[in-house]
Amino acid sequence: MAVEDTSDLLGQAVRLHQQGRLEAAQALYRRVLDLNPRQFDALHLLGVIERQRGHPGRAVDLIEEALRIDPLQARAHCNLGAALQDLGRTDAALASYEAALRLDPAYALAWDNRGNTLRRLGRLAEALDSYERALGINPALADAWCHRAIALHDLGRHADAVASAEQALATRPAYADAFVALGHALQALDRHADGIDAYGCALALAPQADTWCAHGTALKKSGDLAGALHSYERALALRPDYALAEHYRANTLRALGQRDAAVASYRRALDLGADAVEIRFALAALGEAEQPAAAPADYVKHLFDQYAGRFDRHLVDVLGYRTPALLDALLRPHLAALPVDAALDLGCGTGLCAPFLRPLARHVTGVDLSQKMLEKAAGLDLYDDLICADIVAWLAERPASCDLAVAADVLVYLGDLSPLFARVRRALRAGGLFAFSCEALDDGRDHAILPSNRFAHALDYVTRTARAAGFDVVATERAVLRQDHGRDVGGHLVLVRAA
Repeated sequence: MAVEDTSDLLGQAVRLHQQGRLEAAQALYRRVLDLNPRQFDALHLLGVIERQRGHPGRAVDLIEEALRIDPLQARAHCNLGAALQDLGRTDAALASYEAALRLDPAYALAWDNRGNTLRRLGRLAEALDSYERALGINPALADAWCHRAIALHDLGRHADAVASAEQALATRPAYADAFVALGHALQALDRHADGIDAYGCALALAPQADTWCAHGTALKKSGDLAGALHSYERALALRPDYALAEHYRANTLRALGQRDAAVASYRRALDLGADAVEIRFALAALGEAEQPAAAPADYVKHLFDQYAGRFDRHLVDVLGYRTPALLDALLRPHLAALPVDAALDLGCGTGLCAPFLRPLARHVTGVDLSQKMLEKAAGLDLYDDLICADIVAWLAERPASCDLAVAADVLVYLGDLSPLFARVRRALRAGGLFAFSCEALDDGRDHAILPSNRFAHALDYVTRTARAAGFDVVATERAVLRQDHGRDVGGHLVLVRAA
């Protein structure tokens, strides 16, 4: 009689579980276990409910107990993997998914979940392969299309990510996560209006704080500062301790000219745990903290990693940037022989200086903090070497083996120029030339952070520091380096020679 009672109770429990009546189903699974403590399905599914109710630790205990009774159940291994992933036990989760797939290689959901775990481990190519295996089994698996879009985006394949997110939405039209993935990929392609629309669709389905924050970033990039501020505030209304949203809100208030509100917002972001180095740098630019010697390296790297896809177009077409051409004109009359043996492009970015450097030197090396910028530079096929490194640290290891160095729009991320100048001097042979630009500071200070988060320098400070490092000053010119919101940004072009 007990066996019949157990079977009937289990059937009732499964039906309640499928209806989403978790508490009632949980009670019946427990009654089954009172009658038969080794009933596999009751242990396994009770574990599933514990995970659904936000208790992954209990879920792991129950599902592992079930698997000790029957270790050949692929679904249980897959559900165990999900609970382990919730606990942050990523390697163990991956092992569980792979156990499930050994038992059932045609288990599409396990391939998808395996892909998610590999993506969290940073193994993006393997994750992409896992999603594609899932889709080879079940082409209608919307989750796998969505997760594939995220992996493609992380791999920098943004157009492919758009197509994959759109396929997810074709399969499941009301899929908030797929709209978010679509928005991220569209943003990376500078399709800001389309990105805003995608985030809007996601928010209509599931108004999450992260999505409001992404929506705000898209609006800010499109120039709608008031809309961006509103979105960040909606994010904070949902999650008051959301440090990143508060940080971005502060940036937006600053861009709107609301200085005091921005300062208060930066301080709140700091209290919430936002990046302290970056926040203090922003406060320093507003005169509310001690001036650092340089911009934080992680800030510069992140800035240019994000900027890489649109850097050339925005800098040249929108900001009227022409520093490489100005440095070329300054430099050429002073090169005694062409080509020189070796040239360094310090802070090379996407390679805007490469077209004029390539004819001047037999060997050209570019150095930059941003790997994504270097990937763009590599596409030019104008560099012999590209190095991802902090230029000041990298120069410390260089012998005196170069004849020419340029630094276009690089000194704006350094306040104290002494370390850079000393290391460039050591990297140059006697008589080698160093050409660079800097934004002009005319208020009597040597250098200062501007509200743009960029350093400006007094020409007297620049030349004095160069001489102290062992250079002779060859030429200086005042020039307009770029535009900023329609206003000329004045600067200096400087050419020095290693004494």
